[in-house]
Amino acid sequence: MDKTKTVKILKFHAEKCKGCLECERACSKVHFKTDEGGEKSAIRIIKQNGKFKMHVCDQRGLCLDMCPVGALTRRKNGVVWLDKETCIGCQACVGFCPIGAMRKSDARIEPFKCISCGACVRACPEKALELVEVKIDDIKDVVYHKLGA
Repeated sequence: MDKTKTVKILKFHAEKCKGCLECERACSKVHFKTDEGGEKSAIRIIKQNGKFKMHVCDQRGLCLDMCPVGALTRRKNGVVWLDKETCIGCQACVGFCPIGAMRKSDARIEPFKCISCGACVRACPEKALELVEVKIDDIKDVVYHKLGA
């Protein structure tokens, strides 16, 4: 696959998940240098009706056009990225995200999201998570006109 036209996204195998939350702890180490998980994790595992569900950014890019200062971009590897140096902390992306995957923490002004780094995948003892490569054109959504590309 052409790396400039694909992106790695998380795939969840609910039938394998035991709810240990090691993935959340690994994610919070990446974003906050702590193993707290929960509110400091971009991935959330939720138990609903006796089954586990994953809640995480799907890299569709709907948020790209919403940032008033252009802090959100799609990197060469396809991942939607928040530049902390450009971000003014307005939280427009957090409020706009249609799936609620742009996260806010009291620990800092900038929001955060999944960056498809794979830390959660490596941490999962049950192999319930994997990074899969998909074509950006198959998943992207554009709100306005230019940035979602």
